[in-house]
Amino acid sequence: MAGVSGKFMRRRRAWKLGSECREPCIGTIEQTGLCLIIGQRAVGKDEEGGSMSNPDSPTRYQAVGLHTVAKLPYWERLDASVREAVDVVGRVLPFRTNQYVVDHLIDWSRAPEDPIFQLVFPQRQMLDVAEFNEIRGLLRRTAPTAEEAAVVNRIRRGLNPHPAGQLTHNVPTLDDRPVQGIQHKYRETVLFFPAAGQTCHAYCTYCFRWAQFVGLEDLKFEAQEPDDLVRYLKAHPEVTDVLITGGDPMVMRTRVLRRYVEPLLSPELEHVQNIRIGTKAIAYWPQRFVSDDDADDCLRLFEEVVAADRHLALMSHYSHPVELEPAIARTAIQRIRGTGAQIRMQAPLIRHVNDYPDAWVELWRTGVRLGLIPYYMFVERDTGARDYFEVPLTRCYEIFKKAYSQVSGLSRSVRGPSMSAFPGKVRILGIATLRTMMEGTVLAAVKDSLGPELGDPDTPRLVCDFIQARDPEWVKRPFFAEFDEDAAWFDELRPAFGKSRFYFEAEGDREAPHALPELTELLLE
Repeated sequence: MAGVSGKFMRRRRAWKLGSECREPCIGTIEQTGLCLIIGQRAVGKDEEGGSMSNPDSPTRYQAVGLHTVAKLPYWERLDASVREAVDVVGRVLPFRTNQYVVDHLIDWSRAPEDPIFQLVFPQRQMLDVAEFNEIRGLLRRTAPTAEEAAVVNRIRRGLNPHPAGQLTHNVPTLDDRPVQGIQHKYRETVLFFPAAGQTCHAYCTYCFRWAQFVGLEDLKFEAQEPDDLVRYLKAHPEVTDVLITGGDPMVMRTRVLRRYVEPLLSPELEHVQNIRIGTKAIAYWPQRFVSDDDADDCLRLFEEVVAADRHLALMSHYSHPVELEPAIARTAIQRIRGTGAQIRMQAPLIRHVNDYPDAWVELWRTGVRLGLIPYYMFVERDTGARDYFEVPLTRCYEIFKKAYSQVSGLSRSVRGPSMSAFPGKVRILGIATLRTMMEGTVLAAVKDSLGPELGDPDTPRLVCDFIQARDPEWVKRPFFAEFDEDAAWFDELRPAFGKSRFYFEAEGDREAPHALPELTELLLE
């Protein structure tokens, strides 16, 4: 790994294979239809003497949450304030990791600054100071459960749990009724949320779908059966793509996943050409495709999809290069690709995790070498712990540009930085002045035409476009926003050149309270 930043170099670990499991199970996902129990895990020691499992041996999934985290051998190494923060913030935002992530992706000598620790463990600054202190006070005086729940849910609902519009604007109708567990925002693509897939092997602390995991039933998207999906697709031949999403559909056992996938292979749905599965499992639990007791069944299902002349794409989240390092993670990739399925890699740019160009350069280069296709760099959404993770849009663009300029054409399939906002997927194309975009005579003509509205031709402005849009006529049509080094989301952008609104906004949108900040969508492709 010559030339790789020291941030990516992991401490050497000595494996002691074939040893007996000496630790109790630290919990499992206990929902009907979920996968993940097989064999014993081999336990060795890292260089600091902490017990750890060999990821390449048969293992059983072991969830780590609030009630079991103290059993980790690394836990007491953390400062007491860090441990308290996990307990307090984890009451509000969902917290689950697993033994594989803990043992093989986190460098505990760097915790709590380690990027994967930041990715899966709640941090103190994820809550407002007053809210943090309120929850801490309840815990210290052992408040009644009902009192704690009331405060927690009040705080959750104040964190913009579902940016407005995702519960209404994208939900289609069938027989004059809303179709549960389906979203249809873009003409060609339908999202489907199977009920058994609305959890994950580990929760990312930035997750924009965190409200799916906290037990607020009125905020959940889910469908128990695929019947309505099939009926809806038959009525909409314009749909070419179905994205099965969550949560993470790959937490389901193969027999359950098959129940949702097989109907899409029907000759009556031949217009559905592409089946996508949104997942983090290849990074957080690669055993799902290698050593779980139905891993082979899962791969056979993938082969059946491809044999039915459908394109199968796993839309896999990779947030940091370390997720590609373990041998079992690479084996999972090889096995998936061997079925004819494609793996596309995507992730948001997250402060404290991957907010520097070298992380993305290494991620894309390694991914391409392993056969993955770089797809999206997203911008963190305006929900949950956004204030802790957000990166200003101008900084996002600079990080993307520097990373993009250092990789070959095979990595330049990636698009970004992209915001999935109400009108569509908004991309920051660049930062430019009119003088740099136009030669002198053209600039002079434009200035004569627009007059003072043009402003200073040397003022930098953001150049944006739509990768995808509610109205297909907007796609690839650029628009300009005033340069704002603090703006971190679409609703904070202001139209350039003295305009009162962007071309895709209705008259009066800018005057309406919360017109755009409240219209971001629950959509990830």
